[in-house]
Amino acid sequence: MAVTVSAAFDGGNIAVTRAERADDIVLTIPRDHMSEFAQWFYFRLSGVRGEACVIRLVGLEASAYPGGWPDYRAVVSYDRNDWRRADTAYDKAADGGTLTIRLTPEHDSVWIAYFAPYSMERHNDLVARIGSARGVRAEVIGKTLDGQDMDLLTIGDGPVNLWFIARQHPGETMAEWWMEGALERLTDPADPVARALRAKATLRIVPNMNPDGSRRGHLRTNAVGVNLNREWASPSLERSPEVYSVLARMDRDKPDFVLDVHGDEAIPNNFIAGFEGIPSITDAMTHRLAAYIAILDRLSPDFQTVDGYETPAPGKANLTVATNALAERFGCLSMTLEMPFKDANVAPDADYGWSPARSKALGRDCLAAALEVLPQLR
Repeated sequence: MAVTVSAAFDGGNIAVTRAERADDIVLTIPRDHMSEFAQWFYFRLSGVRGEACVIRLVGLEASAYPGGWPDYRAVVSYDRNDWRRADTAYDKAADGGTLTIRLTPEHDSVWIAYFAPYSMERHNDLVARIGSARGVRAEVIGKTLDGQDMDLLTIGDGPVNLWFIARQHPGETMAEWWMEGALERLTDPADPVARALRAKATLRIVPNMNPDGSRRGHLRTNAVGVNLNREWASPSLERSPEVYSVLARMDRDKPDFVLDVHGDEAIPNNFIAGFEGIPSITDAMTHRLAAYIAILDRLSPDFQTVDGYETPAPGKANLTVATNALAERFGCLSMTLEMPFKDANVAPDADYGWSPARSKALGRDCLAAALEVLPQLR
């Protein structure tokens, strides 16, 4: 049976240099369209049952985040539901940086990815399922450059406005797994946290900020190579209609709280980045940020507060980034949640690493933390 490599499907991304033998497969990661970002890969390897496969992804020192490859392990699946970590090693000196994946598949085909994919088909299923749940309002608030819908789900009718957005960077698929966990909790009529949140707050949720990049198999950009998380100062319909439509709705339904959900390539833990460097910061804003972080640290054993980004100097925050721009614009509690592509060092899992199931569990815990911080938001 011939060995084949393909990525011509929703979210797929790979380029084949050589694939004549299972033990000598050489691949490269294409850049996002109209962009220099390259990191996300997702492909199907066929004709390899019982073969000792050696797959090399080369040229990775020129990828977007070469610091993400050491100690990283790829994910593999036969059914595209159960994604396990594979034997993976990185050599920065070989062929411009080489990630070597070794496995002996039990079936004819195996899917291999940077992180467990979250397809646009699964996104549409999620929106259909949650949008038809009792008490949920589902709206299309804009269109992407490829003509896809920008979905907004609204849950609850309380006076505090909580906003949750995810996957500005489409390759950070753990962010939409997080959304799936959060939305399932919010629509569970027996869940006490969900009941309290729906009564005390109105939650507005954008499960996927970047449908075009998601379908195209991009790491970080939309259909025209724009990094959406650098567009929040002045989005446009020509470059960033995704941000434009969401920000317009936020101007109408002003947020008291925003959580922007992401993934980080290099840091092997979950953490929150705040808005400390914005010009208009107040002590009250700082106290709310510290309170939420402390609550989440208490509620989730998968969360931690040691690893994270450096805090910008006063007045030096990048105001094109969502967390900073929204805190400055609305004076709200605005945060970025980062999850790892690798594994969470605080509680490593040899089989799955950081995973969809753990992302979903963290989504549920973040809602519980939001409920506890709610009295401080108004």
